[in-house]
Amino acid sequence: MDFWPEFLASSWGKEFLAGGFGGIAGIIAGYPLDTVRVRQQNCQEVGSAFSILKNIAAKEGPLALFRGMGAPLATVTFQNAVVFQSNATLSRALDSYRSPAVPPSYGSVALGGTGAGAIQSFVVTPIELVKIRLQLHEQSESGPLSVAKNIMRTEGWKGLFRGLTITIIRDSPSYGVYFWSYEYAREKFHPGCRKSSQESFKTMIFAGGLAGVASWLCCYPVDVVKTRLQAQTPSSPVKYNGIVDCFRKSVRKDGMGVLIRGFGSTVCRAFIVNGAIFTAYESALRVLNTTDDNINNNN
Repeated sequence: MDFWPEFLASSWGKEFLAGGFGGIAGIIAGYPLDTVRVRQQNCQEVGSAFSILKNIAAKEGPLALFRGMGAPLATVTFQNAVVFQSNATLSRALDSYRSPAVPPSYGSVALGGTGAGAIQSFVVTPIELVKIRLQLHEQSESGPLSVAKNIMRTEGWKGLFRGLTITIIRDSPSYGVYFWSYEYAREKFHPGCRKSSQESFKTMIFAGGLAGVASWLCCYPVDVVKTRLQAQTPSSPVKYNGIVDCFRKSVRKDGMGVLIRGFGSTVCRAFIVNGAIFTAYESALRVLNTTDDNINNNN
């Protein structure tokens, strides 16, 4: 009976819940541009991000911009909570000799983020697979559960984890850069805030936005290959026999430019989404810590 109050009173519980709030904020803020990114990467749409948004809304209706959002939204609390909790735990473990009142070193934050990215890849791979299939009109009249069942029926349980290896390759370094960039940027914008946790909302938004952009800069070509591998179905006209084969065939057919196709809309989305994620995350932590302090003082 006392599990939840005790869990939410612990640092683990606070990090976990705050990470979940951050994930929800990020999904809602940036999903339409994520749909644009996936269609650009898979060569289903050409033109600027704005023209693609207008085209999708005009031809398929505004709700088409949010097709497939159910899968990540239903699981994003857990997914994002895993990332933030893993990073916090690993960063602290790497700097176990430091006082809890002293923030982890930047190196430990980067390594903790790298480990967190690898861990969350096992959670995010099936989610992104279903999302991509829906965004590309795969069974567009069905929901996430129907698409997941169809994948298991036609490709087996292994099919749900199509793209796991390249997701790990994408997320491990990018999350290391992500968390390092955020910690570095917010300290530069608001010196001393890593220790006091009293940065302004403006600092949270801009530091989070820059962290999102930095993380995509280091992994975008890998993400293009990942999208194409996960978009592939047993009935796809083009068959990719692994990561290297997908890279070669994509470049041979569409040129080197295919590796940065959709990058502009992705960077724009990354700033918006990650500004929202870190603002919601830090705000939730403040509320949880303040509530905990008030309870302790009353007792």
